[in-house]
Amino acid sequence: MIYVMNLLSFDLNLLRVLSALLAEHSTTRAGEKIGLSQSAVSAALNRLRHALNDPLFVRQGQRLVPTDFARTLERPLEKILGDLQQALSGSDRFDPYQSDTSFKVSGSDFFATLLMPQLAEVFARKAPLMRIQQVDLVPESYVGILENAAIDLALIPKIAFPSWIGYQPLFRSRFVVIARKGHPQLGGNGLAPGSKVDMDLFCSLGHVLFSTEGNLHGLGDAALAKVGRSRRVVMSLPAFSGVTNAVAHSDLIALVAHQYADYVAELLGLDMFEAPMPVPEPELCMIWHERSTNNPAHRWLRQQVSQVLANF
Repeated sequence: MIYVMNLLSFDLNLLRVLSALLAEHSTTRAGEKIGLSQSAVSAALNRLRHALNDPLFVRQGQRLVPTDFARTLERPLEKILGDLQQALSGSDRFDPYQSDTSFKVSGSDFFATLLMPQLAEVFARKAPLMRIQQVDLVPESYVGILENAAIDLALIPKIAFPSWIGYQPLFRSRFVVIARKGHPQLGGNGLAPGSKVDMDLFCSLGHVLFSTEGNLHGLGDAALAKVGRSRRVVMSLPAFSGVTNAVAHSDLIALVAHQYADYVAELLGLDMFEAPMPVPEPELCMIWHERSTNNPAHRWLRQQVSQVLANF
């Protein structure tokens, strides 16, 4: 008859006793090691013998000698208890260089351009076995995908977050007007880069809007409404790269975050100008589910993201 142990009824506390006995070969010394009396260790050993259907130890003089079966348990038991100790000890023993953790981060292509290349260098140097995937930002469903653990981190403008969301402010974005170099009504008409665009001209030109949802109304429109004006949005695109490329190859203009504009202006041949109205500067945050706040790998990732974006 093959003996099968019922793990559901097994007292896992007995594993500490077994580990101590395998190390000390004495009920007295094992008890001293784990803070139990000699009689308590003896009682635990009897329970172990019954649960595992093996004597586990035989007495040889004053010494307890493990059976062959008990000896096969020594290495696996050491690993199990060690892994459990590491899991419960928090970040003190976390080694990113040895970790093979995988992360999914949600964010716009703003972060694909300005964050991920620098994170790639950090991962290669500090955490070569880790993997990170950026997935599309879906603002309307970030709560659900965080709650369902579909992503580990999201990078979005600050809003009113649910109480179970952990967040850290990262930076604010000042918006600038971008246009292709030589735009016939801006740079090509003598307006120096960095100058303020005339309000009437700004409102009359065609605009490209960044919107993952395909909206034709955004932050700039709300800012214009406050001064009683409106603009002509003729195109919306779900990626900053699409917005800047559309502007670079047409006479359309756009309002974009200055960090992104600074990065692509020379490459795409763009000029930057000041908007004619005050535009709020949104605060960008990284957010996560509170259940991951004390996860050492997750904490390490947040630290790296924060450090890369610290100068924004």
